Amino acid sequence: MCFVTCIPVSRACYWVSVTAPCPGCALCCGPSTDTGLYASPSLLAGHNGLVAAAYLQRAGMRTAVLEKRHVLGGAAVTEEIVPGFKFSRASYLLSLLRPQIYADLELQRHGLRVLPRDPYSFTPLLENRSPPRSLLLGHDMAQTQQQIAQFSQKDAQAYPEYEAFMGRMVLALDPLLDAPPVDTAALGKGSLLQQLRNLRTLKPLLQAGLALGRQLPQYYEVLTAPISKILDHWFESEPLKATLATDAVIGAMASPHTPGSGYVLLHHVMGELEGRRGAWGYVAGGMGALSQAIAQAATARGAHIFAEKAVCHVLLGREGEAQGVVLQDGTEVRSKLVLSNASPQITFLELIPQEQLPKDFVQRIQQVDTRSPVTKINVAVDRLPSFLAAPNARDGQPLPHHQCSIHLNCEGTQLLHQAFTEAAHGHPSSRPMIELCIPSALDPGLAPPGCHVVSLFTQYTPSVLAGGRSWDEQAKNAYADTVFDCIEDYAPGFKASIIGRDILTPPDLQRIFGLPGGNIFHGGMSLDQLYFARPAPSYSGYRSPIPGLYLCGSGAHPGGGVMGAAGRNAAQVAIKDFRHLS
Repeated sequence: MCFVTCIPVSRACYWVSVTAPCPGCALCCGPSTDTGLYASPSLLAGHNGLVAAAYLQRAGMRTAVLEKRHVLGGAAVTEEIVPGFKFSRASYLLSLLRPQIYADLELQRHGLRVLPRDPYSFTPLLENRSPPRSLLLGHDMAQTQQQIAQFSQKDAQAYPEYEAFMGRMVLALDPLLDAPPVDTAALGKGSLLQQLRNLRTLKPLLQAGLALGRQLPQYYEVLTAPISKILDHWFESEPLKATLATDAVIGAMASPHTPGSGYVLLHHVMGELEGRRGAWGYVAGGMGALSQAIAQAATARGAHIFAEKAVCHVLLGREGEAQGVVLQDGTEVRSKLVLSNASPQITFLELIPQEQLPKDFVQRIQQVDTRSPVTKINVAVDRLPSFLAAPNARDGQPLPHHQCSIHLNCEGTQLLHQAFTEAAHGHPSSRPMIELCIPSALDPGLAPPGCHVVSLFTQYTPSVLAGGRSWDEQAKNAYADTVFDCIEDYAPGFKASIIGRDILTPPDLQRIFGLPGGNIFHGGMSLDQLYFARPAPSYSGYRSPIPGLYLCGSGAHPGGGVMGAAGRNAAQVAIKDFRHLS
């Protein structure tokens, strides 16, 4: 195996390790690295990057990981924004992480503990009745049907069939997540033997088609139609349709009436938690505990992980190949391979000289839709919210619905569409879609006794306000007040319980976490930006136009969410290429 020596420097490095102090690491004067896991000036070692590092090191490659921030994990971090309150500051739920990664990296052995939620969804209504109704969904199908029957007996009867229909689609498409997309550019090229080998890459697609069988046209409709059309086919009650529709538009600048929104819903039900399909849970200790477990899996195998090391640009050789990275302090870190967990925009438009890239490739990256509707608000409160539809117990202890994703302003899909329309015209929604989670209901160590942390994933908010106005403090606080007023309507007393708040608009999400436009997926999950076309046609297999530079973040296949698939897949491609080089 070839080892590339790093340039020795006199500066002391910041060594992040769970196993030992700095042994004379790659950034100082010690052993050289074969691979470097590098990314952007804003987002470096996100969870995908850490996953890739663990797999590279597992394959026997010496790996260095560089992170600009003081905390590892990209958007999957735990931060104490208000003293005594630990927030999953950006990403806040776990389900999509691939089961193979759990097993291969032995994440439970490295401290990962997941807290499943059952029930998992609670939608209280604003109604002129006492008490107002609510919809509680869980894994007990009989109880869930009873809840749905409040609004429609027909929908209650249809729900198990709907779940089975979506489940079959997930099972058929699931294997596509764990391998690079078909290399369409290679089809029909090379010798006959090579062409036959290339055709084998079509096998996962063909298997998916066969698994869907005669219902393929109906499943095709799910991928391409507006989610409102799909849900109208199955159901008639608006609270149920709006609740289900939230998973189709969450994180997307899209309305339930937007064609293709059905795939986003599918993406969010592809997950698995402790063997249960579609289940979501909290990570004990916050999402940063997941990143720490992955980092420990990497360092236990010998990977070097450095915090507060910002990358300035990728170092290129005479033939235009990646040879490492240059840090903002001028340090050069030499490496045979470079994997970027940053967005495609930062990787190719900021870290690489444009003249080194094909013009059509640069244009495609510039045209990626990164619009984001998301403003994340983290709130510290001194007591649990008490909802009119489900008042708190006298002892103030969490009730089953407190562990759920609590959907507010979800009485009907038209409300979601109206909120989208306002943002599309540059105005923050006056009645935003709100997903309220209280992880401390299951993980009390996140907050002082009797207190709680509340995660508010809200939309729709435009990246740039009407008239070109920016998100100044006044605009941010005005929108947060709108959100809190809405919550107050459902849970009187909520505003009085607030101790502190952290407001992250789309520009904040971009500045802090490197999310382009604030987009949690590194780019929209529309069909024109998936599979073959993610991040650009002919470059969907993690390799880039720069030899030795790979994309391993959410901007690569299969997209966003705390999934780890892009990191694992990219590492496997890089390992294969490295063995050919050695």
